[in-house]
Amino acid sequence: MQGKVTLEDHFAIEATLGDSQPFGPHVWPELRHRLLDFQDQRLRLMDASGVEIMVASLNAPAIQAIADPRQAAEVARRANDILAAEVAKRPDRFAGVAALPMQDSQAATQELERCIKELGFRGALVNGYSQTNDASRVLHYDLPQYRPFWRAVESLDVPFYLHPRPPSVRSPLYEDHSWLIGPTWTFAAETSVHALRLIGTGLFDEHPRLQIILGHLGEGLPYYLWRIDNRNNWMKAPHKYGARNPVASYFRANFHITTSGHFSTPALIDAVVEIGVERVMFSVDYPFEDFSDAADWFDHAQISESDRRKIGRTNAMKLFKLPGA
Repeated sequence: MQGKVTLEDHFAIEATLGDSQPFGPHVWPELRHRLLDFQDQRLRLMDASGVEIMVASLNAPAIQAIADPRQAAEVARRANDILAAEVAKRPDRFAGVAALPMQDSQAATQELERCIKELGFRGALVNGYSQTNDASRVLHYDLPQYRPFWRAVESLDVPFYLHPRPPSVRSPLYEDHSWLIGPTWTFAAETSVHALRLIGTGLFDEHPRLQIILGHLGEGLPYYLWRIDNRNNWMKAPHKYGARNPVASYFRANFHITTSGHFSTPALIDAVVEIGVERVMFSVDYPFEDFSDAADWFDHAQISESDRRKIGRTNAMKLFKLPGA
């Protein structure tokens, strides 16, 4: 399929580059090049895979791993300015989403507003919880101090991508099983719980127009919605949380998912059945996944051509309000 849009694909600046090295030390020269390059190899790989537009975002954990709020804000601003300059060179091929210093909700709000109103960005991508100067404390965004931030996101009418990072505390459950850390399992575990926390606090009752994106076909949540809402149903013991409605109702109204790094046709079909084709979008997870792997799979997946077009292009064009949508 030609004209695809991809929207969980990363770049790095020198200040954040080292954060990605642990994910590919054996291929670091190539991975490093791919993270820093914008206008050469990245475009050639997009062309070869039928990708017209990339919505680019900073690598992980990047800003969220910087404990000092002032430094986090400074690096976020620098990264966003660099991304804006690259997008300006090829606005027909690239769009940007903001990196945000969520350590300080007011600073994050101000940077989001600058990125949307001045830099022309199309939303934000944040890499999970944020570090603080207290090593024993991290910040998840269901906390009360983030309500003004979410109000601003809703007012700006832009999507917010909740991207993974490893859990803040290594559970003994993973002892001697380091292979489970990262994309294999803990990314999804951490991010899905974070998303459920947002739902459980009643955030989407207060801000019903918020739109959250999860990668990797929803971090497992689409396939668990029934279980979350209906566990031991005969006992008539409803969830004791702040939200007014079942989890699935919010997931189908306030969440979108992408195929980033999860190229499974059965999983894709199940996600479409669970939440609707209009809420599923193609993505690669470049440079940690390869364009050709993602495109070859998606272009030949056994889905209808109408659904392929929606997932591959039109859903993202509409959500991000890209030119020509």
